[in-house]
Amino acid sequence: MSKYQAPAFLVDLLHARSPSGAEFEAQKVFDHYVKPSADSYAKDAMGNRIATLNTKGDPVLMLAGHMDELGLIITFVNKDGFIYFDTIGGHDRTVISGRRVVIQTSNGPIKGVTGKRAIHLMNEGDRKKVPEIHEIWIDIGASSKKEALERVSIGDTVTYDHEFELIHGSIGTARAFDNKVGAYVVGETLIRLAATKKKLAAKLVSVATAQEEIGTRGAITAAYAVNPHIALAVDVGHATDHPDCDQRKYGETKLGGGPIICRGPNINPKVFERLVKAAKKLKIPYQLEADPRPTGTDARAIQVGRGGIATGLVSIPLRYMHTPSEIVDLEDVERTVQLFVEFALDLEKGEYLHW
Repeated sequence: MSKYQAPAFLVDLLHARSPSGAEFEAQKVFDHYVKPSADSYAKDAMGNRIATLNTKGDPVLMLAGHMDELGLIITFVNKDGFIYFDTIGGHDRTVISGRRVVIQTSNGPIKGVTGKRAIHLMNEGDRKKVPEIHEIWIDIGASSKKEALERVSIGDTVTYDHEFELIHGSIGTARAFDNKVGAYVVGETLIRLAATKKKLAAKLVSVATAQEEIGTRGAITAAYAVNPHIALAVDVGHATDHPDCDQRKYGETKLGGGPIICRGPNINPKVFERLVKAAKKLKIPYQLEADPRPTGTDARAIQVGRGGIATGLVSIPLRYMHTPSEIVDLEDVERTVQLFVEFALDLEKGEYLHW
């Protein structure tokens, strides 16, 4: 067993089941840990959680990490009680079958298994095919449509039943490091800044955003509402240090190598420079990523909020993204919190990082 102690806040977020549009459990965790440290705390119609520290500070710095995860949604139950679904977010169809799942219902969680025809019952051609979503079902042990619908409902959401576990030292696996680590980082940054005796010039707004996996939707409304001068988004990024990953195409980043700081058109160059400066001051390892277009993260939406926002993006290295068993080094998560704390403290009054 690993002797590494994962932070309770992060562990509780990882256990929370929060597919896009059904972030209830993650909201409760964020409320519990972050609200007591905030000077003001709000929720909105999208399901975002918005925590503010130093309400009269200047500039306004927004931190955004999304708390939603991939999931499934029930769409149909056949006469024999087998449940069909559609996907929430971008799934790899090769890994859906044969998984234990949990259905969130109005009467509590229901356990099930994703099923498809066994390999013994397939011809050679079928064995080479990736099943379509409508060719996979969920089995909850019901014997009829009536019995199934007494336990679940159309529109109920589903998550994989793969929980957080440390597998070696600070390296852990979970179904939803993407992006519970980001929600943790923004919340934990506020908690630490509230506890520090160092003076904070900026107004800090930490937002656990909703519905990133289906189009950065929570970040769009949060950026409009908060109207920050500067923003940092935190998400997971691909660690390319495993077999079958062409670094000529995807760059060179590794687990345990520290936060990944992004450069490119989605990133304000002065924000990038300040992030690197902060990492060097703290003497923590960091990595660089180049992205030539708007990134697939909350940073994409925040950058073009209102009149434009000076935006940066930091990613936590992760292997096996969008699978039921993602892998992260929790030391990279801790370093990202430290980086965000230092970045916030380094801002001076009236500093907006325009270029």
